[in-house]
Parts: sequence; C-alpha cells; structure tokens
Amino acid sequence: MKKKVFVSGCYDLLHSGHIEFFRQAASYGELYVGIGSDATIRELKHHDPMFPETERLFMVRAIRYVRDAFVNRGSGFLDFTPTVEALRPDVFVVNEDGASDAKHRFCEEHGMEYVVLKRLPAEGLKARSSTDLKAAMAK
Repeated sequence: MKKKVFVSGCYDLLHSGHIEFFRQAASYGELYVGIGSDATIRELKHHDPMFPETERLFMVRAIRYVRDAFVNRGSGFLDFTPTVEALRPDVFVVNEDGASDAKHRFCEEHGMEYVVLKRLPAEGLKARSSTDLKAAMAK
C-alpha cells in the first residue's frame, strides 16, 4: 500500500514551482494537498486571496501529481490540523521556506515522517516564487 503524503499551502498564485514541489512530494507516495482557506489567507497575509478557495481547489485537484485536495478548515499557521487528523497521512512534506520547528513537532506528535525539500525549479525552467511574481505584477 502506498504511503499517504500531505503538503499544505495557499497556492494562491499557482506557478511552475508549486507543480515541481507537488511532483517531488508525490515521489514519496499518494499526494494529498491542503489549501489555505480565504479566511486564513486574510488572517496570515493581511490581504484578500487573488483567487477564491474554490478556484484554487479546482486548479490543484487538476494537477496530475495530486491524488486529492482539500480546503483546510483550521486557522492560523497550523490551519491544516483538522485535515491531517481526518486524513492521517504517513508523510508531511514542506519546502525549505515552509519548514519550522512547530511543523516538525506537529509531525512527531502525529506519528508522521517530516520531509524538507530544497526549493528547486523543474529542469530547464526558471525558479519561481509567488512573492517574486506579485512584486513583478506590482511594477
């Protein structure tokens, strides 16, 4: 039986870096994605999302590396807690930017392997980040 792998993020400005992250995470098993709710984005980032949660969920579910995706119903930095408790994944994957001691402790408490991936672009593509894309759009 394949392991259940979980990742979580806003995915508000979906780009090739996210897709490559999903591809790499899916190499650990069947990939499930938790998406930050519109309320969580407002709470943590202090702005409205560019795309509503229903649209972001549709886009993420359409990605071939993703087995399924859900809107996280918790709040704050660990908004994925209810999703993880319902899904019970074996592996929790983050990139270097999303790694934290709190997430590592959360994984230990929930019996999950904690994997931190380097932020690498797909071969032949430019490195992307939502922050950089938003800055470029603001010019």
